[in-house]
Amino acid sequence: MTTEATGSGSAIVTTPTWRSLIGTLVEGRDLSQAETAWAMDTIMAGDATDSQIAGFLVGLKAKGETVDELAGLVKGMVARATPITISGEKLDIVGTGGDQQNTVNISSTAALVMAGAGAKVVKHGNRAASSSSGSADVLEALGVRLDMSVDRVAESAEACGITFCFAQVFHPSFRFTAVPRKELAIPTAFNILGPLTNPAHVQASAVGAADPRMAPLIAGVLAERGSRGLVFRGDDGLDELTVTTTSRVWEVRDAGVSECVLDPTELGLPRATLDDLRGGDAAHNAEVVRRTLAGEPGPVRDAVVLNAAAGLVAYDLESKGPLLDRLAAAKTRVEESIDSGAAARALQAWVAFSRA
Repeated sequence: MTTEATGSGSAIVTTPTWRSLIGTLVEGRDLSQAETAWAMDTIMAGDATDSQIAGFLVGLKAKGETVDELAGLVKGMVARATPITISGEKLDIVGTGGDQQNTVNISSTAALVMAGAGAKVVKHGNRAASSSSGSADVLEALGVRLDMSVDRVAESAEACGITFCFAQVFHPSFRFTAVPRKELAIPTAFNILGPLTNPAHVQASAVGAADPRMAPLIAGVLAERGSRGLVFRGDDGLDELTVTTTSRVWEVRDAGVSECVLDPTELGLPRATLDDLRGGDAAHNAEVVRRTLAGEPGPVRDAVVLNAAAGLVAYDLESKGPLLDRLAAAKTRVEESIDSGAAARALQAWVAFSRA
């Protein structure tokens, strides 16, 4: 690090350097939240070389990231985001991606179901990176325009109960990471920042994590900033609550984290296979969304219901009691959202608003 004396000659201002940060990581020592926030801000400003970014990411991964380190990265990234203001309590449901299972767009469908159930959903996402259809791809195939102005994106949340913050629009400075990430060709801390950097500053999140090492860290970041949330990983490797087996769940509430195992059969949902959840391109997955919102039964609906219920549990400020009981009550609400047509109407209203 470099140091400078202030004008009074007493206090010392310490400024991080890439040499000091990467050197610390190579030695196996943790960085402070302030140090990783500086690193991310420098990267987002376009003031870091590809070699510095790559060295930093590899150093973090080799040492093993901490909650404080991730929290600093998140703060640095959000500080550079395009600002948007949406009033009231807001909810996001999102996965980190990277499970390599090419399932249908479960979280995007669940977002529509939660909107139909009365939640204010601000979904943050991007185009596909490791699958055939990301959230942006399937929403576009469903007819939602992604090129709305920031003001219209905010208005959509109020008018329709749901909106989408397209990562390319709201985090343009993240482009500076593209080359080193592509050339490294390994998952890094940057792969899990999306679910934590919603520019609308949502108070509640349902986050699926493919990497079992990262899931509790994501929960720790949510707790550190005072958010509510459920973070989960299917024991089949999905970045969703799965219906093929059990899932591990980290609940974030009142600045604390509790962990449990969830068996979907305890909520009356039968076992399925991963093949039952496989998707295709955006057009294929959009048709699956439409059929699910129209009430088609089966494993996809079950997975959507389970994940939407998790989102509502995170969203509900008054939610009390055992997690399984709260999920059961939320499951009833999301099933009603589908079966009453409310979820389908939320999609119709959103498409019409985006094209008005």
